[in-house]
Amino acid sequence: MGRFASRALLVAVSLGALSAPALAAPPAGFEQRVEQLRKSIGVPGVTIAIVEDGKVTLAHGWGVRDITTNAPVDADTIFFTGSTGKAFTNAALATLVDEGKIGWDDKVIDHMPDFRMYDPWVTREMTIRDLLVHRSGLGLGQGDLLFLPNSTLSRKETVRRIRYLKPATSFRSGYAYDNILYMAAGQLIEEVSGETWEQYIHKHVFGPLGMKNSTDTDAEFQANANHARPHSRNDGPVHGMGTQTPLDENATIAQNAAPAGGLAISANDMSQWLLTQLGRGKIPDSDKRLFSQEQSEQMWTGAVITPVPQYPAEFAAAQPHYDLYALGWGLSDYRGAQVVGHDGAVLGSQATVALLSEKNVGIFIAANSEDGEIIRGLLFELLDHYLGYPQAQWPEKWRAFKVARLNAAAKAVQTAEAKPAKIGPSLPLANYVGDYNDPWYGTIKVRENGKDLAIEFPHSSGMEGPLNHYQFDTFKMNPKLDWVEPAYVTFSIGADGKVDRVTMKPVSPRADFSWDYQDLLFTPAKAAN
Repeated sequence: MGRFASRALLVAVSLGALSAPALAAPPAGFEQRVEQLRKSIGVPGVTIAIVEDGKVTLAHGWGVRDITTNAPVDADTIFFTGSTGKAFTNAALATLVDEGKIGWDDKVIDHMPDFRMYDPWVTREMTIRDLLVHRSGLGLGQGDLLFLPNSTLSRKETVRRIRYLKPATSFRSGYAYDNILYMAAGQLIEEVSGETWEQYIHKHVFGPLGMKNSTDTDAEFQANANHARPHSRNDGPVHGMGTQTPLDENATIAQNAAPAGGLAISANDMSQWLLTQLGRGKIPDSDKRLFSQEQSEQMWTGAVITPVPQYPAEFAAAQPHYDLYALGWGLSDYRGAQVVGHDGAVLGSQATVALLSEKNVGIFIAANSEDGEIIRGLLFELLDHYLGYPQAQWPEKWRAFKVARLNAAAKAVQTAEAKPAKIGPSLPLANYVGDYNDPWYGTIKVRENGKDLAIEFPHSSGMEGPLNHYQFDTFKMNPKLDWVEPAYVTFSIGADGKVDRVTMKPVSPRADFSWDYQDLLFTPAKAAN
């Protein structure tokens, strides 16, 4: 979910004749290349699966699962895969379509009567397909704070709160990536099938594909001793800079959001998924199907035009010409070739899946850190290999590009905080104290904490912390968990001299879009009678 999951990576689908045969193996020296990059960038662990012409040509792990134990990664180590899991939710829905229980263009309320969007007309018109292709009118990442960094809210309650999210644009007018409607899709699976999304994925996707190590709950992930612990860099001037540190595994995954990106999968297990996708739903080494050819075509048919990323000049060779979003997959081109895939990210982990369908090649890469340049760079390198192009030093280019952006963000934050206006606050600290409510998020609590203020987020542990005065009536939130993006909290004073609203925005200009503080609007909570 997160920044690296904001759009599909290098994607499209080919239904035409295959071109020249693909090379049967990864590039010469590829395993050494991965290890060299892993060490130079400082990535704890990496796993990669490659399939070609119906066979697994690579399933391997590099590095360690946890830098505090140095336990090695192997082909059965499970890594969080983020929003690449959206395709699994769509596959689960496809099985229900094949059974005649739902249709992609059925109205959501016909199967989930309590479902509501902010606008009653949109509620009536919203289809299952609309849930899945990011054209609802919600803003980028809107509502993600209902699961980030964690949450005590149930999936059903989270989905109920969608009705309070004011749209950013009109319905079906454009593309804006979201996660919360995939939570609704997961809830829909439960209400149609009678099984929770977790139970359904295990029984109807993992089971038939023999994905015995894969997990879809935090409890299962931690119970599997061979799991890759998430890591991130948090002691620098902005998130993403500093020392690689393992994250608290009890505070990084919210189960309510699992249908949007809560799976953990190994290279060996993911190879079966790649083979099934390239087989258009046919289960490897079997006469059975996970889903029909018809549903495969539906899932790989673009529904929404998405913005084409504009790369710097050194990435010109990889510049796509078009970009579409389908049912949990994105569609684009790479060097004129057609590919299908998706990126994924959750806190402390990143991944990508890409299918070069003309060559019958599938690729999965994951890391247990947020150093996504190794994933993007290696993917481009592998695509070049299977398309017959020479190595272009993509990982090094992506590394330099990312470092430059982080340095620019750090400079912007340091400049802003070096000379704040030494004005305010307007009121005594006691006058800012209170409970403040946002219709979709719920209630936050502001309290005095010695000479400062403190803030609490009742259904998200670890976000709490001191509020230090910044300038005017704006305070800086310093979360208890150092990997939570800090935010500026601004109190607006009404004509009566009292706080009448509270707004927030991320401190870092490079903050992941899922820290959607800007979508919050708190007003003083009314006292109970």
